[in-house]
Amino acid sequence: MERVSQRGRSYIPMMATAVVIIAAIDQVTKTIMLNWLEPGEAVPVLGDWFRFYLLFNPGAAFSMGEGSTWLFTCIQIAFILGVALYSPKVTDRWVGVGLAMIAGGAAGNLIDRLFREPQFFLGHVVDFISVGDFAVFNVADSAITVGVVVFVISMFTEEIREHRREKEEVAR
Repeated sequence: MERVSQRGRSYIPMMATAVVIIAAIDQVTKTIMLNWLEPGEAVPVLGDWFRFYLLFNPGAAFSMGEGSTWLFTCIQIAFILGVALYSPKVTDRWVGVGLAMIAGGAAGNLIDRLFREPQFFLGHVVDFISVGDFAVFNVADSAITVGVVVFVISMFTEEIREHRREKEEVAR
Protein backbone atom coordinates (compact mmCIF):
# COMPACT_ATOMS: atom_id res chain seq x y z
CA MET A 1 0.00 0.00 0.00
CA GLU A 2 1.43 3.38 -0.99
CA ARG A 3 1.94 5.97 1.70
CA VAL A 4 0.19 9.31 1.54
CA SER A 5 2.17 11.84 -0.47
CA GLN A 6 4.26 14.23 1.60
CA ARG A 7 3.76 17.11 -0.88
CA GLY A 8 2.92 20.33 0.86
CA ARG A 9 4.68 19.30 4.05
CA SER A 10 7.53 21.54 5.16
CA TYR A 11 10.79 19.88 6.10
CA ILE A 12 12.44 23.19 7.01
CA PRO A 13 12.28 22.71 10.82
CA MET A 14 13.70 19.17 10.58
CA MET A 15 16.45 20.28 8.21
CA ALA A 16 17.42 23.35 10.27
CA THR A 17 17.50 21.29 13.46
CA ALA A 18 19.67 18.62 11.85
CA VAL A 19 22.13 21.22 10.52
CA VAL A 20 22.50 22.82 13.95
CA ILE A 21 22.83 19.49 15.78
CA ILE A 22 25.44 18.12 13.37
CA ALA A 23 27.50 21.32 13.47
CA ALA A 24 27.27 21.39 17.28
CA ILE A 25 28.31 17.74 17.70
CA ASP A 26 31.19 18.35 15.30
CA GLN A 27 32.42 21.37 17.25
CA VAL A 28 32.02 19.68 20.64
CA THR A 29 34.01 16.63 19.52
CA LYS A 30 36.71 18.87 18.05
CA THR A 31 36.95 20.82 21.31
CA ILE A 32 37.26 17.59 23.30
CA MET A 33 39.98 16.29 20.99
CA LEU A 34 41.88 19.59 21.02
CA ASN A 35 41.96 19.43 24.83
CA TRP A 36 42.92 15.75 24.93
CA LEU A 37 45.24 15.05 22.00
CA GLU A 38 48.64 16.37 20.98
CA PRO A 39 49.06 17.05 17.25
CA GLY A 40 50.77 14.20 15.44
CA GLU A 41 50.49 11.66 18.29
CA ALA A 42 48.29 8.64 17.57
CA VAL A 43 46.05 7.33 20.35
CA PRO A 44 45.07 3.74 19.47
CA VAL A 45 41.45 2.79 20.11
CA LEU A 46 41.34 -0.52 18.20
CA GLY A 47 45.03 -1.12 17.65
CA ASP A 48 46.43 0.55 14.56
CA TRP A 49 43.16 0.09 12.69
CA PHE A 50 41.15 2.80 14.53
CA ARG A 51 42.86 5.62 16.35
CA PHE A 52 42.58 9.28 17.22
CA TYR A 53 45.17 11.43 15.49
CA LEU A 54 44.94 15.21 15.70
CA LEU A 55 45.87 17.29 12.69
CA PHE A 56 44.92 20.62 11.16
CA ASN A 57 43.80 20.46 7.53
CA PRO A 58 43.95 23.60 5.37
CA GLY A 59 42.59 21.76 2.32
CA ALA A 60 39.66 19.55 1.41
CA ALA A 61 39.30 15.79 1.73
CA PHE A 62 42.64 13.94 1.80
CA SER A 63 44.31 17.35 2.34
CA MET A 64 43.87 18.18 -1.35
CA GLY A 65 43.97 21.84 -2.31
CA GLU A 66 45.98 23.03 0.68
CA GLY A 67 46.57 26.41 -0.98
CA SER A 68 42.87 26.95 -1.69
CA THR A 69 41.44 27.30 1.81
CA TRP A 70 39.60 30.48 0.77
CA LEU A 71 37.89 28.58 -2.07
CA PHE A 72 36.63 25.81 0.24
CA THR A 73 35.32 28.47 2.64
CA CYS A 74 33.38 30.09 -0.22
CA ILE A 75 32.03 26.73 -1.43
CA GLN A 76 30.82 25.84 2.06
CA ILE A 77 29.09 29.20 2.48
CA ALA A 78 27.46 28.86 -0.95
CA PHE A 79 26.28 25.31 -0.25
CA ILE A 80 24.78 26.18 3.13
CA LEU A 81 22.96 29.18 1.61
CA GLY A 82 21.84 27.04 -1.33
CA VAL A 83 20.34 24.42 0.97
CA ALA A 84 18.62 27.12 3.02
CA LEU A 85 17.09 28.63 -0.12
CA TYR A 86 16.12 25.23 -1.58
CA SER A 87 14.70 23.76 1.65
CA PRO A 88 11.13 25.12 1.10
CA LYS A 89 11.01 23.10 -2.15
CA VAL A 90 12.01 19.79 -0.55
CA THR A 91 9.11 17.33 -0.86
CA ASP A 92 10.83 14.15 0.27
CA ARG A 93 11.96 13.57 3.85
CA TRP A 94 15.10 11.66 2.84
CA VAL A 95 16.17 14.29 0.34
CA GLY A 96 15.85 16.75 3.24
CA VAL A 97 17.84 14.49 5.57
CA GLY A 98 20.62 14.10 3.02
CA LEU A 99 20.85 17.81 2.27
CA ALA A 100 20.72 18.68 5.98
CA MET A 101 23.52 16.23 6.78
CA ILE A 102 25.71 17.71 4.05
CA ALA A 103 24.91 21.28 5.14
CA GLY A 104 25.48 20.41 8.81
CA GLY A 105 28.87 18.95 8.00
CA ALA A 106 29.70 21.96 5.84
CA ALA A 107 28.68 24.24 8.71
CA GLY A 108 30.89 22.36 11.18
CA ASN A 109 33.92 22.69 8.94
CA LEU A 110 33.01 26.27 8.01
CA ILE A 111 33.18 27.26 11.68
CA ASP A 112 36.78 25.99 11.70
CA ARG A 113 37.64 27.86 8.50
CA LEU A 114 36.20 31.10 9.87
CA PHE A 115 37.46 31.02 13.46
CA ARG A 116 40.55 28.81 13.75
CA GLU A 117 44.20 29.54 13.10
CA PRO A 118 45.92 30.79 11.07
CA GLN A 119 43.32 33.52 10.42
CA PHE A 120 39.66 34.34 9.80
CA PHE A 121 38.30 32.79 6.58
CA LEU A 122 41.51 30.77 6.12
CA GLY A 123 41.37 28.61 9.24
CA HIS A 124 42.40 24.98 9.21
CA VAL A 125 39.85 22.24 9.84
CA VAL A 126 40.42 20.02 12.89
CA ASP A 127 40.59 16.33 11.93
CA PHE A 128 41.05 13.54 14.45
CA ILE A 129 39.49 10.22 13.34
CA SER A 130 41.93 7.84 11.68
CA VAL A 131 40.81 4.48 10.29
CA GLY A 132 43.40 2.15 8.80
CA ASP A 133 45.40 3.82 6.04
CA PHE A 134 42.47 6.05 5.11
CA ALA A 135 42.51 9.85 5.46
CA VAL A 136 42.10 11.51 8.86
CA PHE A 137 38.64 13.09 9.15
CA ASN A 138 36.06 14.43 11.63
CA VAL A 139 32.35 14.24 12.47
CA ALA A 140 31.50 16.92 9.88
CA ASP A 141 33.26 14.96 7.13
CA SER A 142 31.35 11.83 8.16
CA ALA A 143 28.03 13.70 8.04
CA ILE A 144 28.86 15.03 4.57
CA THR A 145 29.74 11.56 3.28
CA VAL A 146 26.67 9.86 4.74
CA GLY A 147 24.51 12.80 3.62
CA VAL A 148 25.68 12.43 0.02
CA VAL A 149 24.82 8.71 0.08
CA VAL A 150 21.37 9.38 1.60
CA PHE A 151 20.72 12.19 -0.90
CA VAL A 152 21.71 10.13 -3.95
CA ILE A 153 19.68 7.10 -2.86
CA SER A 154 16.67 9.29 -2.04
CA MET A 155 16.85 10.99 -5.44
CA PHE A 156 16.75 7.59 -7.17
CA THR A 157 13.91 6.30 -4.99
CA GLU A 158 11.97 9.56 -5.41
CA GLU A 159 12.30 9.21 -9.19
CA ILE A 160 11.08 5.60 -9.00
CA ARG A 161 8.08 6.63 -6.85
CA GLU A 162 7.23 9.45 -9.25
CA HIS A 163 7.39 7.04 -12.21
CA ARG A 164 5.04 4.63 -10.39
CA ARG A 165 2.58 7.45 -9.65
CA GLU A 166 2.55 8.43 -13.30
CA LYS A 167 1.89 4.83 -14.35
CA GLU A 168 -0.96 4.53 -11.85
CA GLU A 169 -2.54 7.77 -13.10
CA VAL A 170 -2.33 6.55 -16.70
CA ALA A 171 -3.87 3.19 -15.69
CA ARG A 172 -6.90 4.92 -14.10
